[in-house]
Amino acid sequence: MTEPTAEIDTQDEAAAIVPPEARPPARTLRPLKMIWRESLKYPRQLIVAVLALMTTSAATLAIPARFKVIIDDAFGPGASIDQIGHSFRYLLMIVAVLGAATAMRFFFVSWLGERVVADIRLKVQSNLLRMPPSFFEENSPKEISSRMTSDTTLIEQVVGTTVSVALRNLITGIGGVIFLFTLAPKLTATLLLAIPLVITPIMLFGRRLRNVSRTSQDRVADVGAMVSEVLGAMKVVQSFGQEERERERFAGAVEATFDTARRRIMIRAVMTAIVIFLIFGSITLLMWQGAVGVATGTVSGGTIAAFVLTGGLVAGAFAALTEVYGDLLRGAGAASRLAELLHEVPGIAAPARPVALPEPPRGQLSFEHVTFRYPTRPDTPALVDFNLHVEPGETVALVGPSGAGKSTLFMLAQRFYDPQSGAVKIDGVPLPSADPADIRRRMALVPQDAVLFASSARDNLRYGNWSATDDEIWEAARAANAEEFLRALPNGLDTFLGEAGARLSGGQRQRVAIARALLRDAPILLLDEATSALDAESERLVQDALDRLIKTRTTLVIAHRLATIRAADRIVVMDGGRIVEQGTHAALTSADGLYARLARLQFDGLAA
Repeated sequence: MTEPTAEIDTQDEAAAIVPPEARPPARTLRPLKMIWRESLKYPRQLIVAVLALMTTSAATLAIPARFKVIIDDAFGPGASIDQIGHSFRYLLMIVAVLGAATAMRFFFVSWLGERVVADIRLKVQSNLLRMPPSFFEENSPKEISSRMTSDTTLIEQVVGTTVSVALRNLITGIGGVIFLFTLAPKLTATLLLAIPLVITPIMLFGRRLRNVSRTSQDRVADVGAMVSEVLGAMKVVQSFGQEERERERFAGAVEATFDTARRRIMIRAVMTAIVIFLIFGSITLLMWQGAVGVATGTVSGGTIAAFVLTGGLVAGAFAALTEVYGDLLRGAGAASRLAELLHEVPGIAAPARPVALPEPPRGQLSFEHVTFRYPTRPDTPALVDFNLHVEPGETVALVGPSGAGKSTLFMLAQRFYDPQSGAVKIDGVPLPSADPADIRRRMALVPQDAVLFASSARDNLRYGNWSATDDEIWEAARAANAEEFLRALPNGLDTFLGEAGARLSGGQRQRVAIARALLRDAPILLLDEATSALDAESERLVQDALDRLIKTRTTLVIAHRLATIRAADRIVVMDGGRIVEQGTHAALTSADGLYARLARLQFDGLAA
């Protein structure tokens, strides 16, 4: 298997990510080159699949040919028992070969489809893991998830079914026409004239059917999205008494889905009636003409039987090709959309020759004349000529109103973004000169909204240090005041926590996030309102643990509750992306500036 980070060739043009309902169908099959190149990585399976496919087509065409012999020879008045047995043994042999070759074709083609899809999914995911947060601000994660599921399913269908069906029908159709000319040239010419009469309505109705089917799929997707949205917000729905409104809204979506499905069913029903009439009408006319030939002695009964069987195969093969082409176009569109993700280049990447960070790490962090604007808000600066130097082991609290730029410092420190001007340094090394992975290994983050995964408690805790032992996990849990409730879980550390940790309370999730950061044991600790979801008693216990922890680490704390940062070495007050004050709690309180006003609002309110 190839390395997951290897690139896949595709179209030169890159298109922006668009929602599914706005996706135009592909107009060329060129994006399918990507799938072909992926399939070529497994030449043995590909060769066996092609050989099996050619064998099935040949065996399929051999059956009508054998019927001609059986009818002309074995059903004749002078045929012997041995001659009849000989004729049917050959037919059984052909059928056995057809069955074995079909099984081989199905296995190897399906294997190729699943293998190619698995490789593409792995490469897309590997590339997505390199993308900075700005990429996911501009591109919907739900849309990306759709590409990883529905689009890869389309590609699996193309590789595992559609291409095989297309090649089989192409070989069968061409081989069948050649065989028909050897049987009865005049009848074959008549059949070739009839084929367009059958294919034309299929193409016309098929195009309309595909459009309606696409709309139907969109309506089904709307229903699914609505169900997910309402179920995810059921507490809010019931709290505000909106059950009836949501029922009516859902009923409207269901009815719209039904109306679209009814149109699709009607079109398909009419198309089926017309196609059946044309196909069987054509066969009837051919048999009529053939019967006249038998009566006049120009053709044999076996020839007519073989001709009708082969003609049906040819007509069916060419009719299937028209439908297959639409599937190939959809597969090409899916391949093109996935290729966009594969060729997306991260804006934040390691330089060709990254500078090694000093060992042992000191934990020094500095922002020098930093000006930064988020890509999604280019007109609004988040930081303006910002300067801050944090010494190793120092605890610096960041205080200020919402939008002051506090969280932006965390983003820049982890190099999720690069500033438009100025420099961010860790242990004296500018972040763009170092490997982002090395930078982030030196930091541990406790976010304001604790992010947990749908996994066990153990896996969520050791996300900070995957090699941590159970003793180390329990030690961190004890320090974060999480040991008691973790031991009370039904299966202890092996308990499944649910989607996003839904089986835990907000405070419990926060304490798990703190324990995870403790296990990280990084020289720089980033705390974003780390105790915001805790009750007063838990907050006190966790704050005690954090106070012990930060003595050996460089710590940046974002805090809105000022009582939690009184003991910080330095408090930096921010407003409008600038530092407006800094100092100790006592100094800032007596200065009667922004910090003093915030402190009076909080502490006077508590006193009241």
